[in-house]
Amino acid sequence: MPRYWLISDRDDNGTGSGSNPNGLTYWVSDGGALDDIGNWKQLASLDAFKGLLIAAADAFPMLTPAQNEQQSHVTLLVHGFNEDFAGTTGLYQKVCDSLFAGPDSLGLCVLYDWPSLGSVLGYEPDRATARKCADDLTDILSELYDWLIAKQKQTIGNPQNACKAKVSLIAHSMGNYLLQKAMAAAWTRSNQPLLVSLINQLVMVAADVDNDLFDAGAPDSSDGEAIANFTYRVTALYSGRDAVLGASAGLKHFGTRRLGRSGLAHRPPLVDSPPATDNVWDFDCSALIPANVGSESVHSAYFSTPAVMDLMRKILKGVDRGQLP
Repeated sequence: MPRYWLISDRDDNGTGSGSNPNGLTYWVSDGGALDDIGNWKQLASLDAFKGLLIAAADAFPMLTPAQNEQQSHVTLLVHGFNEDFAGTTGLYQKVCDSLFAGPDSLGLCVLYDWPSLGSVLGYEPDRATARKCADDLTDILSELYDWLIAKQKQTIGNPQNACKAKVSLIAHSMGNYLLQKAMAAAWTRSNQPLLVSLINQLVMVAADVDNDLFDAGAPDSSDGEAIANFTYRVTALYSGRDAVLGASAGLKHFGTRRLGRSGLAHRPPLVDSPPATDNVWDFDCSALIPANVGSESVHSAYFSTPAVMDLMRKILKGVDRGQLP
């Protein structure tokens, strides 16, 4: 089975700086320099990619419910702002090397690569591109949801057909805004299901979204409701040392902080009525990122910090938050 997986929203044979007018393309790789598209093989269709991915997940070991933390993952990685093909594949390589390689591998990771055109200060172009690409990510999430529903029906008839993989997601920076819009659309498209979680663990790293996203009555609260209902557990990793998101905050909703810099506005988030949104929480990573990392570099330092990556591993495995550092 392939070692690396790529869903690309880029033009120019998957390496360009614009959106592909012909839609998403699908790639796999067995290794080599991932920033060289020559080391990737393009598949003919979504069905071909999906077939390989299902076969890879089906090869994971069948575990008992008591072994929940050992269950393998199919994890989707969504990168942040101002990343070219080399930057996104470099980030993807870091995540794979830390979490999806060797005897302690969590399973497999799929990179969703979108053409982020701007920067934090070039907010409008990037936000518009993220919103456009969210439509394509919605299709991917809907495909995943339909597959999970089918597996659930098969499991009712025969427990041996149970899914062997958890579906998890890691999003960084502006990629969280793209994800926010995609999950809201997928939740609506699926008739707002309340009984089936599409995502087991969602890790929002340095999220460039409003920190009241999950609070009832906030401008984007309907999006936050969709994420909370579509996900078993949402974890926001943040740091007040993040100067990049400090600059970003002044360009977004007036008076609203960034989730990735300040953490949740309320813990737990405010809701219209009980119970509280207890599956949404945050973790301050400031003390985990070395003190000699400058404030302008904290935004991307999460993925280069072993202590943060170890925390992310435990979160993805489903370790209870009370047992985390």
